[in-house]
Amino acid sequence: MWVLMNKAIANKITTSFPAFRLPSLASSTRSTRLCRLFYKFETYSMALEAQSQKAVLRTQEVGGHTTEFLELHSLKPSVQIVLVPGNPGAVVFYRDYVESLFKNLDGKASITAICHMAHTSEDWEAGKLYSLQEQIDHKVHFLKDLVVRADVPIVLVGHSIGAYISLELLKMFSDKVHYVLGVYPFLTLNRESLKQITIFKICLFPPMNAGLSSFAGFLGRLPRWFTLPFVKSTIGRSWGAAALESAYSHLLKYSVVHNMMHMGATEYHQLQSPPDWDFLRKNQNKICLLFGSNDHWGPLSHLKEACSKCREEFSVRSHCTFIQRWDFFNIQINSPDMSWFYYCNYL
Repeated sequence: MWVLMNKAIANKITTSFPAFRLPSLASSTRSTRLCRLFYKFETYSMALEAQSQKAVLRTQEVGGHTTEFLELHSLKPSVQIVLVPGNPGAVVFYRDYVESLFKNLDGKASITAICHMAHTSEDWEAGKLYSLQEQIDHKVHFLKDLVVRADVPIVLVGHSIGAYISLELLKMFSDKVHYVLGVYPFLTLNRESLKQITIFKICLFPPMNAGLSSFAGFLGRLPRWFTLPFVKSTIGRSWGAAALESAYSHLLKYSVVHNMMHMGATEYHQLQSPPDWDFLRKNQNKICLLFGSNDHWGPLSHLKEACSKCREEFSVRSHCTFIQRWDFFNIQINSPDMSWFYYCNYL
């Protein structure tokens, strides 16, 4: 029965969509084409679900690590967008953003948000801690597989430290990644921010790290009716209901908070140096950095420095996409969707 069903599905796909037809056995790129074919079979059902414009959360092994993905697939994508999160790197925080972006692009793009290792709903890594560089290596494993399967341009959207990770990926996949969009980019330390200095001191102090991780794990075991109002009144004052539910399901866990702080400590050490301005200058036709006026991770001083270090063309692009107010987790109607703004120009 399964054989007949698969044949029926294959006939339907190959009849309706010419791009899904089997490659010639005589082709020199047979293995690559077959890999792309199986990828399209795998994403076809998710693309049908995407017609409701609801992102699908799934898990998959990447480099031997169980990884959560939040995805919306287009039946006829013109581009593949990969969203690299900040810290925390739980993709459920980006559900509203992914769904809004898919809607604004009229379903013409497939969107995949990939989580950081151990920033997941379950402790699949058994308490292991991962550094910033290990998180970058994790995304490298994913992209190596994606560039073989995808037959449309790949665009990376990185939020906060995800922008730094995306630029590192561009260095390694410059011939495969068509563009990198950094949203509130965290590319180097902001030594003028007392808030940032305090956060890193907490991350670098093991007793405080362990204490906060244990407290988060304790809150995660309490009833939802108590925990959600507590989170709302403390760290989530500007969060919507979806973000609060995501915090309850993913953030309030000892393993996740411990990994967040360990990753933050390695961010402090790895981002001591200024950004690679030579690389940004040489690849300015592939990079767009979008800064916010109230973000201490990517302050306006970094925007001004980027403008002074790079050519005027890069400076103009940065200023044109500059925003005054925007909540990444809760897109407001009266605030611009920056990725959509850029994508329309890119097409």
